[in-house]
Amino acid sequence: MGGAGGKRGYDTDAPQLEGWKHIYSGKVRDLYEPVDGSGFSHPADVVLVVASDRISAYDYVLSSTIPDKGRVLTQLSLWWFEQLNVPNHVVGSTADDGVPAEVVGRAMVCRRLEMYPVECIARGYLTGSGLVEYREHGTVCEIPLPGGLVDGSRLPEAIFTPSAKAEVGDHDENITYEDVTGMVGDDAAARLRDLTLEVYREAERVARERGIILADTKVEFGLDPVTGDITLGDEVLTPDSSRFWDAATWEPGKAQPSFDKQFVRDWLTSSASGWDRHSGEEPPALPADVVERTRERYVEAYERLTGRRFDV
Repeated sequence: MGGAGGKRGYDTDAPQLEGWKHIYSGKVRDLYEPVDGSGFSHPADVVLVVASDRISAYDYVLSSTIPDKGRVLTQLSLWWFEQLNVPNHVVGSTADDGVPAEVVGRAMVCRRLEMYPVECIARGYLTGSGLVEYREHGTVCEIPLPGGLVDGSRLPEAIFTPSAKAEVGDHDENITYEDVTGMVGDDAAARLRDLTLEVYREAERVARERGIILADTKVEFGLDPVTGDITLGDEVLTPDSSRFWDAATWEPGKAQPSFDKQFVRDWLTSSASGWDRHSGEEPPALPADVVERTRERYVEAYERLTGRRFDV
């Protein structure tokens, strides 16, 4: 993690943790650095990343939280980091590794990285913003695709479709590979593309063996100033950063149900919420049943992918 990266972050109720100083909050995660060394031999080289139960939708952090969401995101990320043959930023995740007792299970001690200003996205299926561009131009991030594809179509091969990181509250902007080379240079751009596609292809294979389709995923990389390696950071292959579909119900030509916060989005845009997403007003609190169904969806994703029971 590279810290705040110049962004102002979000106003949150991030907990005070002994031995750690809160330095930044994103939509879901809180970032800390060690205070007075805190027992680390090189304290400037590590950060603590804590996943909260906050949930966001339509660029708002909601007042409601989803119980256990932070634990699901952290434990699923840790599992995927173990499956992938790609350098990652995790130092440890237990109390023995320096994680405060009150956040064990939802936190990781990580190497501090110099993050690249690129959201690295791999798509193996056509949907979302990629579908919108394809319908208009027959391309995704200016990459030509075959004709006749529909919502949910599997692409001939996975493609790298990066976006530029936006300031807080703004949308990330799709960019071309040439834009990435202009931002980080030819060598780093090629490495980011190759690593992103490597992560996607391996994860897509693992998920498919478990009856789940990985439609697309977003990963982030940073430069490890100690080793000089381009390193996988942030979270990886969670329902917050990826589109997971049930392979048994996958049917191209329509929107696919996802293992994510779709229940939240659907309720917010329904008449039941009484909220207009274009009004500029904060979204209302979520009903208890929407909270519970969303929690169940996150837990189901964890259990089906890992083959492990999520212990409450």
